[in-house]
Amino acid sequence: VQLQASGGGLVQAGGSLRLSCAASGRTFSKNNMGWFRQAPGKEREFVAVISWSGSRTYYADSVKGRFTISRDNAKNTVYLQMNSLKPEDTAVYYCAADGRTYHISNYYDDRNDYDYWGQGTLVTVSS
Repeated sequence: VQLQASGGGLVQAGGSLRLSCAASGRTFSKNNMGWFRQAPGKEREFVAVISWSGSRTYYADSVKGRFTISRDNAKNTVYLQMNSLKPEDTAVYYCAADGRTYHISNYYDDRNDYDYWGQGTLVTVSS
């Protein structure tokens, strides 16, 4: 099983990026998928999660209104559209998958709730 994150890069403050996370080795169409990020010298933190159906999404307060998580189950891919980027958004972004199917979680913002992780993609926002 592999989660391949892509789409990171260097962008100016106020700009946009779209991250993708393509899964292979198994389907995650019945699983919650999330994005986390880790800035230099900081703990990995929750960014966003989307339920298996796509009907429910949750965001960290720091990105609410600027980031949008979505998924395409036919492509086994989850996306993170990031708009109005700020220098404090600079981090390595990781996608993650909950291994439990149809799981309703109260801990979706806890990295221990996820079983599979991608390798990360670096997002750098210049001021």
